[in-house]
Amino acid sequence: MKIRKTNLDDIKAISKIHIDTWRTTYNGLVPDNFLNELSYEEAESKWTDFLSDQLHQSFIYVAINNSEEIIGFAAAQNSDDIEFKGELYALYLLPKAQGLGAGRLLISTIAEHFMKKGIFSMLVWVMKNNNSGRGFYKRLGGQYYSHRESVFGGTRVEDEAYGWKDISRLFVK
Repeated sequence: MKIRKTNLDDIKAISKIHIDTWRTTYNGLVPDNFLNELSYEEAESKWTDFLSDQLHQSFIYVAINNSEEIIGFAAAQNSDDIEFKGELYALYLLPKAQGLGAGRLLISTIAEHFMKKGIFSMLVWVMKNNNSGRGFYKRLGGQYYSHRESVFGGTRVEDEAYGWKDISRLFVK
């Protein structure tokens, strides 16, 4: 498996992973009609815009398996938060790539990217009912930081932020 910085040619694959993993991960957590209305085309537009966001210096890395297939990605950007200067904006892996270390490698790469830019803290928002996501970030040493509400398809969900004051521990050489 290898990790590399994404380019615009990867947007279709990233968008497919994003939508497909939302439909499986958040099934039962947000309304079915919301999940069914998710669009690959809208996701492509979203990730193209994200990648070109110079204000937040957004960036994306992809995980690629031995068959040269993109199996996951992590997106990050500078944060406006007072305590945490970096934000892990998204981390999505195909089901077949989960549990193989791709998520850990992607987060390590994000941490390295931030550290090279002089950013040494990071947070991530995760849906409170996404127990596997919350557990993953806790296992990596993320500490509960804050909460908020989001609305998906008219349904309110609780989100929690987990943060790392020192991301150097996330970087694995």
